[in-house]
Amino acid sequence: MYCGSCLRDNALASTLLARGHDVVLAPVYTPTLTDERNVSQGKVFFGGISVYLEEHVPLFRHTPWMLDRVWDWGPLLKFASKRQIKVDPAFLGGMTVSMLQGAKGHQAKEVDKLLHWLRHEPAFDAISLPFTLLIGLAKPLREALNVPIVCTLQGEDLFLENLHEPWKSQALDLIRRQIGGVDLFFPVSEYYRTFMGGYLGIPDEKMRVVPLGISLGGYGSHAAHGEQDPAVHARTVGFFGRIAPEKGLHVLVEAYHLLKQKTAMPLRLVAGGYLGPEHQGYYEGVRTRVRELGLEGEFTYAGSVDRARKQSLLRSFDVMSMPATYDEPKGLTLLESMVSGVPVVQPARGSFIEIVEKTGGGLLVAPDDPDALAQGLLQVLTDPSLAATLSERGAMGVRAQYSVDAMADAAEAAYATLNTPPAT
Repeated sequence: MYCGSCLRDNALASTLLARGHDVVLAPVYTPTLTDERNVSQGKVFFGGISVYLEEHVPLFRHTPWMLDRVWDWGPLLKFASKRQIKVDPAFLGGMTVSMLQGAKGHQAKEVDKLLHWLRHEPAFDAISLPFTLLIGLAKPLREALNVPIVCTLQGEDLFLENLHEPWKSQALDLIRRQIGGVDLFFPVSEYYRTFMGGYLGIPDEKMRVVPLGISLGGYGSHAAHGEQDPAVHARTVGFFGRIAPEKGLHVLVEAYHLLKQKTAMPLRLVAGGYLGPEHQGYYEGVRTRVRELGLEGEFTYAGSVDRARKQSLLRSFDVMSMPATYDEPKGLTLLESMVSGVPVVQPARGSFIEIVEKTGGGLLVAPDDPDALAQGLLQVLTDPSLAATLSERGAMGVRAQYSVDAMADAAEAAYATLNTPPAT
């Protein structure tokens, strides 16, 4: 799985390193997987196997550290990841709460390992947590190292909302009670800044938006679309993202079916992205619906792809849509599509609104409305002038506002405020 958060964090760390900063990117649970050069260090903390064993088998909470190295071994963790272990939050409630308890949870031994390593590293100016699901580490880190703690906000509410009770309520309470232990929060969009302020009770003065940024290497400044005769060559409606209910592939299938009734031009629907074992049933349901609608010969699932194949896949799209059924805080797929010269048609929700409005690279339609989505797709596919304008604006807008350098600029400015008293 190419995790959007891993892609974002690795790209930021890589850019800051290139600017001369001393950055250490430490993986948690499993080795990180990105589609660019991985700058994370080899050692994995809170190895996924150890965390699981310590949660469910009390004996492993007291085993010697030397013995733990067996199941914390990187290749073994990679093997476990490739075996497609389910990460469904519905089954991880107890472990989530335990991790949020930090040094008082079942993984206290793992906290000790992390602190032992950090004490033997050169002193840091700040430590950044990747999301609030690890906020239980803020207090022990501050007490042991006496450094500012920052925390990125990048989509953890979706995981939290899918926890079962009583774990959901307990997890939210634990996070909210530890907000004061973090010096600054870095939401990845203006939407998420506002949302998380209400959801977790984070004071606005403790937040600095550090927007998403993508590495531009391999993306053309403009991709030519619509040059072939639409009466002869099929136009491609694309989807790229995790194959999961919340990403809305099923909504796009319904919209595509309605689009077919609005135009006689040849069309095809192509989807790409990671499919986890917990969502295999969902995908089979989508395929069943495709067959029911008589679209079997027009639908292709390209699977999970590496960077080069992703860029090639996106360039093959005439229009892209990931009609998420929830308020998405990121929208990395939009940026990758638009910088490839591909217009997007997105539901007007979450971060999609600000991304489309800032770049001008797409159309916004009513959320959860296949007919409105179909109409938006039709506009792009049947109006070459509109498609060309959206393509050009999107590519330029992403390069100007959502590059890795723009992200690093915002991060540097945010870190610089750690020693500046907040305005009163």
